[in-house]
Amino acid sequence: MKVKPISDYWKYSSMLLFGIGVSNLGSWIYFIALNLIVLDITKSPLAVSGLYIMKPLATIFTNLWSGSLIDRLNKRNVMVFLDIFRAVIITLLPLSSSIWYMYTLVILISMAGSIFGPTSMTYITQLIPEEQRPRFNSLNTLINSGAFLLGPAIAGALFVVSSAVLAIYLNAIALFISGVITLLMPNLESQTTHGKSETQQRISLALLKKDWDMVIQFYRHNGYVRAIIFLFGSTMWVMASVVDSLEASFATLVIEMSESEYGVLVSIAGAGIIVGAIVNTVIVKKLAMTLMIGMGSIGVCCGYMIYAFSHSFLYAAVGFFTLAFWLAFVNTGFTTFYQSNVPVYIMGRIGSLNDFISAILIIITTVFLGVAAEFLSIQIAVITGVIVMFLLGIMLSVCVLIPQSRCRASLNKV
Repeated sequence: MKVKPISDYWKYSSMLLFGIGVSNLGSWIYFIALNLIVLDITKSPLAVSGLYIMKPLATIFTNLWSGSLIDRLNKRNVMVFLDIFRAVIITLLPLSSSIWYMYTLVILISMAGSIFGPTSMTYITQLIPEEQRPRFNSLNTLINSGAFLLGPAIAGALFVVSSAVLAIYLNAIALFISGVITLLMPNLESQTTHGKSETQQRISLALLKKDWDMVIQFYRHNGYVRAIIFLFGSTMWVMASVVDSLEASFATLVIEMSESEYGVLVSIAGAGIIVGAIVNTVIVKKLAMTLMIGMGSIGVCCGYMIYAFSHSFLYAAVGFFTLAFWLAFVNTGFTTFYQSNVPVYIMGRIGSLNDFISAILIIITTVFLGVAAEFLSIQIAVITGVIVMFLLGIMLSVCVLIPQSRCRASLNKV
C-alpha cells in the first residue's frame, strides 16, 4: 500500500501520534502503580529498585538478535503484536503476590518494549516523508512530555479513588487501543527495496553474524554518523540515566528537601518539558537539526550542572526547568538526524545495537556511581557524573556545529 497525498501522510501520522500518546500515558500510570504494588508486597525499597534494572537487562537479552527480525518482518504487524502481547502480560501482573512472578512478567514486558522501540522508529521513518519529520518529531516530543506530566497525576487520582491494580488494568487497555490503532495504519513493507527479499531468509547464527558485520561496516564507513550517535547516546541516554538514578537521594539528603518539595521539583521539570516542547513545535521548521542538537545538548548539560552544584530548592528548580526545557530540542534534532542518516532497511539492526551498547554502559556506570555514592558521598558521585556528561555534551555540540564537510571528512577517516 502506498501513501502519497500529503493529507494521507498527516491522517496516518495523526493516528500514529494518538496511539503513541495513549500508550505512553498508560506506561507512566503502569510503572508508578507497579512500584507501589511491589513496595506494598515486599516492604523493601531494594525490591522496587530492582524494577529499574529490568529495562537494560531486557535490552541485553533481546537486542543482539531482535534487529535481524525487525528488518525482515512487517513492522506494522510486529508493533501490533507487541502492543497486544504487553497488554495480555500486564493483565497477569496482579494475579500473584510473588515478587519473582512479577519480576518474570516485567522482564517479558520490558523485552517486548526493547523490540518495540527500534521497530516503531523504522516504521515512522518509512511513513513520514523527510521534509515532514522535524514537525512530526517535535509533536511526538510534545505528546511524550504531556504523558510525563499527566501520567503521574492520573495515577495519583486513581490511587485515591481506587487502587494501583486498576491503574495496571488501564495500561493494558491503553496498549490494546494502541495496537488497534496501529492495525489501521498502512502496510509500508512493499515500499522498501530490501525487505521483501530478506524476509525469505531464516534466522541463524550465521545470519546474525552477517547482520552485525553489516552494521559494523556501516559505522566504519560513516564516522560522522557514528560519532554523533555515540556522543548523543553517552550523554542523553547513559549519563543522564545514571545521574537520574541518584536524583531522589541527592535532593533529599544533600539539598535536604522534604518529600513535598521534591514532588514540586519533579512538577517543575514537567513544566519545563511542556514549555520546551511547545516552543520547539512552534519554531522547529526554522532551526536546522544540527543546531537543535548543539543548543539542546549544551542547554541540558548546563541544567544538570546547575542542579549538581545547587544548595537550595531554588537553584535546583532552575536547573531542573533548564534541563527539561532543552530536552525537547535535543531529542527532536537527534531523531531527525538519525532518520536522515541511517538507511531504513538496516535501521532495526543499527537501533538494536545502539540500545544494546547503551544498556551495558548504563548498568556499568550506574554500579560505578552507586559505589561512589556509598563509599564517598552522593554529592561527589552526582558532580562527577554531571561533569563527565557536560564534557560529552560539549564534544557532541562541537561535532554538530562546526562545518559538517570538515567534520565528516576527518571522522570518516577514523
